[in-house]
Amino acid sequence: MTSARHHGDDAVALDETTPGRRLSSDERRRQILVAAMAVFGTRGYEGATTDEVARAAGVSQPYVVRLFGSKENLFLAALDDALSRLLAAFRAALRADDPEGDRAKGLTPQKAAGKRIGHAYVDLIEVRGLHQTLAHAYLLGSTPVIGAAARRGFAQVWRFFRDEVGLDADEARAFMAEGMLISTMIGLRIVDDYGSDPQITELFRSCFPTELPHVLGVLPRGGDRW
Repeated sequence: MTSARHHGDDAVALDETTPGRRLSSDERRRQILVAAMAVFGTRGYEGATTDEVARAAGVSQPYVVRLFGSKENLFLAALDDALSRLLAAFRAALRADDPEGDRAKGLTPQKAAGKRIGHAYVDLIEVRGLHQTLAHAYLLGSTPVIGAAARRGFAQVWRFFRDEVGLDADEARAFMAEGMLISTMIGLRIVDDYGSDPQITELFRSCFPTELPHVLGVLPRGGDRW
């Protein structure tokens, strides 16, 4: 089983079932992508380096380059991984319907699905850097390759809400806007001000009415490296 362990503030994927076992190239690739999301999520594309990703993953920088070729390719792979995880979580939440329970709560199928998907989005905060890697990609529209990939991914998320969930355009817009708000809060590491700033405390309680204790425990803080 591969799990996340912290070396200081670096999240590193390690094999714990067989100590000393040599990881396969696919497992190493996964390990590097976990580290890349954390590093790109914190540093952004311009600020991150393949050397920093390699250190976070516990591998050599030449090995990262050998697997991915360039920082741009590594970022594209991290972006693709983040989008895949996001949509997989959304689709799993969409499939986990409970029609009788939803009717008892007075929820339409779309509203019930929206609530489950919202919880899935919040749960993904545990994947360090996922939301912020997406957010950084959405700021790179002027770059030829990354910008095109980011636009495709953004459109995929929009189509998911419109075509698969069945939300109307206003509902889809509101859902994505709230997601962007949460991503902004993560990037600001504004959780440090929870409890001391009444406005920020109110914002957190409004955004996370049922998951606040969990969210406060997993959000990155100002002093965290990633």
